[in-house]
Amino acid sequence: MNLYAESSAVLASLLTENTAVLVRNVLEQADFVVASDLTLVECDRILIRATISGRISEAAATERRAQLNTAATQWELLHVSPEIVRRARQPFPSEPIRTLDAIHLATALAARSALSGLQFLSLDDRTRRAAQQLGFQLQP
Repeated sequence: MNLYAESSAVLASLLTENTAVLVRNVLEQADFVVASDLTLVECDRILIRATISGRISEAAATERRAQLNTAATQWELLHVSPEIVRRARQPFPSEPIRTLDAIHLATALAARSALSGLQFLSLDDRTRRAAQQLGFQLQP
């Protein structure tokens, strides 16, 4: 399975939410994982916020950041290119779409143009709905 990993799912796997095991299984079963470099930024920002707010310790954040970086070495990370920005600025089938979600959707569309059968891993309902309307099979 070829998979686009959106931030909400990656964050769930890092923060041991209820769906963490499910998301980790999907990621482990994937033959090829694509993500935006935006995913790394979003995950790091959430870890910083969680540390500052006292939700997790600095040691736990460091451990989770290391997990993210290790996983990302096995992923194909796409940069937010001018092509992706152009697509993100256009309407999506299921509006309203938040800015960062539009960048994820545009990145997944760019990846799908080069990688057939790309599935979309997300836990965000609005993003999942838009991805499905764009023709992606959803995970989980």
